Amino acid sequence: MVEILLASVPLLLLIVSLLVGFYPGFEAIVRISERIASRPRRWATKSQRAPRRPAFRAASGGLLIAFGHAQRPPPPAP
Repeated sequence: MVEILLASVPLLLLIVSLLVGFYPGFEAIVRISERIASRPRRWATKSQRAPRRPAFRAASGGLLIAFGHAQRPPPPAP
């Protein structure tokens, strides 16, 4: 029973704070949005941009395993 109460305390505190009108993290969201809005924007036209080559990425992790499996045929049926 104590474990359930301890686990529900953060939820109850959040619900009470929202009912009172205090929104946790609101100030941080406002600061971040003001910082993003105050940055100067650089809009480049298509004529100013240099043509980009498509990025080539080497296969790694699960993709490497997938490529390895794709290059060999399925095992023969018994």
